[in-house]
Amino acid sequence: MLLHGHPRTHTTWHRVAPLLVAAGHTVVCPDLRGYGGSSTPTTTPDHAPYSKRAMAGDIVALMRTLGHDRFAVVGHDRGSYVALRTALDHPDAVTHLAALDCIPIVEHLERADARFATAWWHWFFFAQPEKPERAISADPEGWYGSLAPGKAEAMGEENHADHLAAIRDPATVHAMIEDYRAGLGVDREAEEADRAAGRRVSCPTLVLWSARDDLEQLHGDPRLIWAEWTTDLRGGGPIDSGHHMAEDAPEELVAALVPFLAG
Repeated sequence: MLLHGHPRTHTTWHRVAPLLVAAGHTVVCPDLRGYGGSSTPTTTPDHAPYSKRAMAGDIVALMRTLGHDRFAVVGHDRGSYVALRTALDHPDAVTHLAALDCIPIVEHLERADARFATAWWHWFFFAQPEKPERAISADPEGWYGSLAPGKAEAMGEENHADHLAAIRDPATVHAMIEDYRAGLGVDREAEEADRAAGRRVSCPTLVLWSARDDLEQLHGDPRLIWAEWTTDLRGGGPIDSGHHMAEDAPEELVAALVPFLAG
């Protein structure tokens, strides 16, 4: 199971999925709840319909429908938070967890100094009512830099087209923002409860991050943080890419995933 991040859709994996299939894996790439062509349920004051717990339930239900009671989950960016919640809430279902460009949400927030707030300001802007949706939908291509020279080629034409369709839909934009609002509230609370109860990810875990992004600059080696959330951390390291590693460095990413998933 490959889970994308913001503002991508399932098609972000178009260079990775065929390589994993060639290595002998069955691959499922859904759009997360609220993203791409997925559902956009009505929200609530606590934003729980867009919680990672709700999304994790989607993932397990989807895989069971497809006949997979046990599966590995790989998540990037926002998808990593869903992957973590799936592993914590459904330990009997998840065989391996790979977290890409991510530490748990509560760990980000407890380290939220001026450097973090400057670099990741969008987390806090997206928490505001209505304004994020108005700003993004006024010029979605400009907000995301989607029409920058070479962008379509770098992403892949079909992936780029799927991305554009998603960000041009105001309902999808609202749902994607709800993901962030849930992150600062119910998702953080769920992680705090896990930590207080001593719950950890019990399956083998791999941590990878983009060398040309800012996760390590902000927080140091992410593996040191993940060591407090796992019982079987299998290492990992940087991938020579920008933030969207599945598009920028698919061969290097798969080279790290294949031996991990075999173990």
